[in-house]
Amino acid sequence: MGVNESVTNWQITLLSISLFQRLSRQYKHFSATVKNWRRNLRPANPLFCAAFDLHRSSIHPRFSRSNRTVVCAAEKMKVAVTGASGRTGSIIARKLREQQSKFDPVAVVRSESSRNALIQSGYDDGSVFAVDISSGTKDLEKSFEGCDTVILTTSGVPKLVPLSMFGVIWGKIRGEKVMPDFSWKGDMSPETADWIGGKNQIDAAKAAGVKRFIWVGSMGGTDPDNNLNKLGDGNILQWKRKGEEYLIQSGLEYTIIHPSGLGTDKGGEREIRVGVDDELYKLEERRINREDVAEACVQCVLIDEAANRAFDISSIPGAPNLDMAVLLKGMEANCDYTINSQLDAK
Repeated sequence: MGVNESVTNWQITLLSISLFQRLSRQYKHFSATVKNWRRNLRPANPLFCAAFDLHRSSIHPRFSRSNRTVVCAAEKMKVAVTGASGRTGSIIARKLREQQSKFDPVAVVRSESSRNALIQSGYDDGSVFAVDISSGTKDLEKSFEGCDTVILTTSGVPKLVPLSMFGVIWGKIRGEKVMPDFSWKGDMSPETADWIGGKNQIDAAKAAGVKRFIWVGSMGGTDPDNNLNKLGDGNILQWKRKGEEYLIQSGLEYTIIHPSGLGTDKGGEREIRVGVDDELYKLEERRINREDVAEACVQCVLIDEAANRAFDISSIPGAPNLDMAVLLKGMEANCDYTINSQLDAK
C-alpha cells in the first residue's frame, strides 16, 4: 500500500468521524427543539401531533375511531353555529369563542341586523353570515365552507297573540280551560324552520364536506299529542322529529340532543341525566339550564362517544357531573325513531 493511498484512507476516516459528530449534534439539537415545542404547546392543548405523541386526551381527543381526521394541536376546529343570535345558540357561540386555542367559530344568523350586532360585539366580519335557512342551500353551503362541525339551534319560535288572552281570562271566569293563541315569529312556522330549514342545513353541510352535525331539538318527540304540538297548530315536535330522522339517514356523523324544559340559571351546578325516548319525563323535576345544554354541545364536538348518538338530557338537584364522554359511555341506548316516525308521514 502506497503512502498516498494510506493518507487518503486516513483522511476519509477523519472526515467520517467529523461528519458523524456533526450529525449527532444536529440530532440532539433537533430532539431538544421538539421537546420544547411539545412543552410549549401543551398548556393550550395536551394533544400534540400524531407524529410525535400517541397519547389520548379527554380534553381534546382528536384521534378518532370514526372517520374524523387526526390533526396536530395547532389546527383549530372550525365550527358553525346556526341560530347563533338565539338564546341557546348565542351561548354555544360564546363558549366556542372562549376556547380559541381549539375552535374557530362561525356564526350563522337570520338577519343582517343580527349579523351587524355580532360584528359590533367583536366577531370578525368574515365569520358571521346572515342566511335565510328556508331559501335553499347555496348561502348555507358558503357559510359552512371548511367547517368540521355544524351545530343547529334554529327553530320555529311561538309568539303569543295578545288579544287571545281575553278569551283565556273569560274562560277562567267561567271555570273553563282555554289556551291562548300563538303565531310564529317571522312567519317561520315549524314546517318552514324545523323541517325545511333543518333539511337545507343538513344538505348544505353534506355538500360542504362537514364531518359531524349536531342537532339541538327538544324532548317530547315520541308523543304526537304533546302540548307543544298544539302551539299555533304548528306540530313543532313532529317537524323536528322528521328533520332528525332525515339527519340520521343523511350519512353525516350526527349527534341529536333533546333538552327538557330550559332554564336561565348558571350552568355547572346541577346533576345531569341522559336518557332516551322521553323516559326522563318520569323525573320529579325535569329542567336543564341553557348554559349546560351549550356546554354539552361544545363537548360533543370533540368526543367519539357522541358520534351517531340521539339522546335526551335533563338535570336534577345534585352534584355537578357534566362530562358528556362519561355520561354517554354509560348509556348504550339511542332514541328509537320507529316510535312516532315522521319521515314518511304526509
